[in-house]
Amino acid sequence: MGKKVLIVDDSLYMRTLIKDALEEGGYEIVGQAANGEEAIDLAFELQPDIITLDNILPDMIGTDILKVYKDEGLPSKVYMISAVGQNSVIEEGMSLGAEDYIVKPFTSEQLVQALSKA
Repeated sequence: MGKKVLIVDDSLYMRTLIKDALEEGGYEIVGQAANGEEAIDLAFELQPDIITLDNILPDMIGTDILKVYKDEGLPSKVYMISAVGQNSVIEEGMSLGAEDYIVKPFTSEQLVQALSKA
């Protein structure tokens, strides 16, 4: 059985794209969240191995969610996935404990390769 993944993105299209790529890569999708509140609740409830986290959500910024994960000691590895690719944003995500920062658009191969380091 592959590593368990929680997908966080407000776009159903992006969640489906990520889900399909990761399932093909041998990962098990255990949950999906469309906003920050769900992202926090599901992360602690499901305890996934990996979380893919969009940085711009309707109710929160991904880096704020990362802070909660870090403060609460969540052991999951978090991969930021966002269209926001400014260095300052990427550096903030990485400094808060993200394993990697993947800028949209990306290919399925790029995504699976990035997560294979987890």
